[in-house]
Amino acid sequence: MNAEASAHRWLLATAFLTLAPHAAHLPVWLSALCFALLILRGAQLWRIRQSGPPRLILLVLAAGVAAGIRFHFGHFFGKDPGVALLAALLCLKLLEGDSTRDVRVAVLLSFFLQLGLFFYNQTLPVAALALTGAWLATVTLLALHQPRAAPGVQLRAGGLLFAQALPFMLVLFILFPRVQGPLWGLPADAHSGISGLSDSMAPGSISELSLSDAIAFRADFDGEPPAPTQRYWRGPVLTEFDGRTWRAGRSTPRNEPVYQPDGPNYAYELTLEPHNQRWVLALDYPDAGLAGFAYTGDFQLLAPRPVRSRARFALRARPDTVVGLGESEAVLAAALRLPPQGNPRARELAEGFAGAGGGARDVLQRAVAHLRAGDYVYTLNPALLGEDTVDGFLFDTREGFCEHFASAFVFLMRAAGVPARVVTGYQGGAINPVDNVMVVRQSDAHAWAEVWLAGEGWRRVDPTALAAPRRIEAGLGESLRLGDPRPLLMRAEFSWLRGLRNQWEALSNHWNQWVLGYNPDRQRDLLERLGLARTDWRTLTVMMSAAAGLLMTALLGWAVLQRRRVDPLDRAWLAFCRKAARHGLARAPWEGPLAFAARLREAFPARAADIERIATDYARLRYRAPGAAADIRALKQRIRRLQLS
Repeated sequence: MNAEASAHRWLLATAFLTLAPHAAHLPVWLSALCFALLILRGAQLWRIRQSGPPRLILLVLAAGVAAGIRFHFGHFFGKDPGVALLAALLCLKLLEGDSTRDVRVAVLLSFFLQLGLFFYNQTLPVAALALTGAWLATVTLLALHQPRAAPGVQLRAGGLLFAQALPFMLVLFILFPRVQGPLWGLPADAHSGISGLSDSMAPGSISELSLSDAIAFRADFDGEPPAPTQRYWRGPVLTEFDGRTWRAGRSTPRNEPVYQPDGPNYAYELTLEPHNQRWVLALDYPDAGLAGFAYTGDFQLLAPRPVRSRARFALRARPDTVVGLGESEAVLAAALRLPPQGNPRARELAEGFAGAGGGARDVLQRAVAHLRAGDYVYTLNPALLGEDTVDGFLFDTREGFCEHFASAFVFLMRAAGVPARVVTGYQGGAINPVDNVMVVRQSDAHAWAEVWLAGEGWRRVDPTALAAPRRIEAGLGESLRLGDPRPLLMRAEFSWLRGLRNQWEALSNHWNQWVLGYNPDRQRDLLERLGLARTDWRTLTVMMSAAAGLLMTALLGWAVLQRRRVDPLDRAWLAFCRKAARHGLARAPWEGPLAFAARLREAFPARAADIERIATDYARLRYRAPGAAADIRALKQRIRRLQLS
């Protein structure tokens, strides 16, 4: 090898650590190829295999990989094919040659791929992996110039360079003008529907989601949070029913809500995970006057644009607000509409509720009493339903999840002549004891009903609570029947693991809020608190330049002091030079140790051998191999014994 083997070994470790996180985003065949090429390179370095593939084979392989990427993605331009090409080129570059230039090119490719990790997500583990990869890449470059240094010395030197770079990174983070938006057009999860909710609901659609522990959003309340019975986070409102599936109706957004907010209010900050929809999943019912937001006629709060990256909203809720007192005839007619056929037994039951006399309130009470006394079972694994899903649930299986209860209840209300609709969203949320932030997970996804009563407006009715009251008070895990599957961390035996999760999620939340959430508004607020009224790019550029200059001056001064303070080899050499200077032979600033020794040998021929030994040892320890403590002590002793006369 032309370059030292230690640099190539560090480069292999850098490439492996850089490519491993990308495996989840690369095509399977490309990940397997990269892994095989890394193994081949390792075999070369450890002399298991003496040589790599011929250059012609590498060229053919590179062309084949490029063709495969073009076929897989359908194009070359863009984030995914670009990262895939860089990954393949890095592995091929490791096999191409052993020159110093090849190592440097591979290190630059590694830096690009470490940056590419942030195209997919910007979580704390990804940041840690990228920084570790950059550290190893720096160690690789150091190994080119200190090939014989011990691995521990090389790692410490790389870590010291990183520590020196941290103040500059902090200055750039705080002062560099913030660019709002994701790193690459749309983030990778923009169309993945992470929230799990959609504008339709069929049997099983929410129960599948409830096995996920993924976080849907967080809510940080200013004061005490609302009681569990008021923690209803509104999503799509479903009005249209075809006999099996409920779908959202049309609702025209407006700048102000159609209700008059009233009652106790709860101020909170909502941190919403991306779901590529406009709904905000706000706590019922959002206050008025939220600039940039839209309110629908069915009381949803909509963001200005689809939520395609983690977003934070300052909101205020009034759960006791009376809504829908003056509802329009068109909305009420839509809330009564049913398919002309299907579910005959449920229709007959509803007709009995209506025929028993009284008004809509009495019908509601009869339906509630029927569900409460019907021995219905709340479960994630209900039996399959036939064509008439409502009849099958009410009269045959008598078991279901929240969507079964909400669908059947709304059907009964409509069949009895009472306007009703299904509301989907989330119910509940648990306070993380570490940071006191409420966490709402996908397992909290829920469906409930709204019934319209004259003089009272729309009233929330949660049919699930009739069969499983603890679902509302204690959450999903405490309300399922024995033997039902539960998310792993809802199980009693994993309480210790929940504690670890709380710690990790609190740390991740701080990362999200203060690092990923450091947007232009937060930058402006911080700089204003520091006394800077102007925060335009010119001011920020001057401040960054000044701060970087101060840091460079401080580091330069520190380096000079450290060199003078802790370098015993230089102290020994300076003592030798002072001895010569006392005899009128001072070393010139441009004079190297061997040239200086040659001049001294002419002046002191009797000590020529000692002078030559001292100068040669110093040059070897300074410029060729790191000086061990024993070697430096031996040099000091020779200098002390040297008598120039």
